[in-house]
Amino acid sequence: MTRRIPLVPTILVAAAVAMMIWLGVWQIHRLHWKEALLARYAANQHMPTIALPIGRTDDALLFRHATAFCLRPVSWSSEAGRDAAGHVGWRQIAHCATGAEGPGFMVQLGIAKNPDDHPDWPGGKVSGFIAHGPDHRPLIEVALGKGVSPPLMLVADTPPPGLDANAGPDLSSIPNNHFAYAVQWFLFALVAVVIYGLALRKR
Repeated sequence: MTRRIPLVPTILVAAAVAMMIWLGVWQIHRLHWKEALLARYAANQHMPTIALPIGRTDDALLFRHATAFCLRPVSWSSEAGRDAAGHVGWRQIAHCATGAEGPGFMVQLGIAKNPDDHPDWPGGKVSGFIAHGPDHRPLIEVALGKGVSPPLMLVADTPPPGLDANAGPDLSSIPNNHFAYAVQWFLFALVAVVIYGLALRKR
C-alpha cells in the first residue's frame, strides 16, 4: 500500500530549502556589491588629497589620502596589527581633539612592540590614508552588515619617533568571500533535498 508524503515535515523541509536558496542568492548580490566597492577603493588611492571628514562613517572614502590637524591627543588605544615590514605589533591610535567641542578623530600613528608604548606626541598636522577605526562588533553583525559602521580613522604616512611605520593601504584586507558563502548555502539546500528524498524513499 503506497503511503502518502507527510505534509508537515515536507512543508518544513521546503521552507528550510527555500531559505537556504534565498541566502545563496543574497550572497551573490553581496558579491556584486563588494566587487563594485573594491573598484571604488582602488580608484580612491589615485584621487586628490582631502581633509579628513570628522565624525563621518562614509565607507566610500576608504583608502583615500587625507590630512587632519590634531590639537592634542586626549586618549590612546592599542590594537593588534602589523607594520610596513609585516611584523606583528600594536597599532598606537591617538584620539584627537579638534576644538573645544566636536567628535574629534582617530589617527593610527604607527606600530609599537608593546601595547602601552604610546609615543610622546603632542599633536599637529597628520596625513595618511583613510581607514576604519577599530571595529568591535560581533562577527555575525559584520557578516550581515548590521550595526553602526565604525568611524573613519587616519593611518599616518610617517610615524613619530619610537614607532615603526604603518602598513600601507591593502585592498586584500577587505574580505570578499561572498561567492564561497553562496556556494555553501546552495550545497546545504541540495544536501537537505537529497537527505529528505532518501528518508521518504526509505519510509
